[in-house]
Amino acid sequence: MDHEIYCFKLKKKALGLSQPPYKNDLGQKIYDNICQEAWNMWLERQTMIINEYRLSCFDPKARSIIFKELEMFLFGDGGVAPSGYRDPDT
Repeated sequence: MDHEIYCFKLKKKALGLSQPPYKNDLGQKIYDNICQEAWNMWLERQTMIINEYRLSCFDPKARSIIFKELEMFLFGDGGVAPSGYRDPDT
């Protein structure tokens, strides 16, 4: 079901996610406060982090890093790209 929210990340009203991305408090916080556009931005960022750090999503330490970066990206200062990362689009 579509719902409009005020996106914390993009500071505008927009369509929210169709469902929480995780079945926990963080998933509900994202559902209530992050729009689909910002979530798509995070998915791109997550892919970059996994590739640059060569993380395995099966490793609990790697998941911890990903969730820390997720919270910084969506609700904090935006996070920092891995050292030496070069955007392929520039």
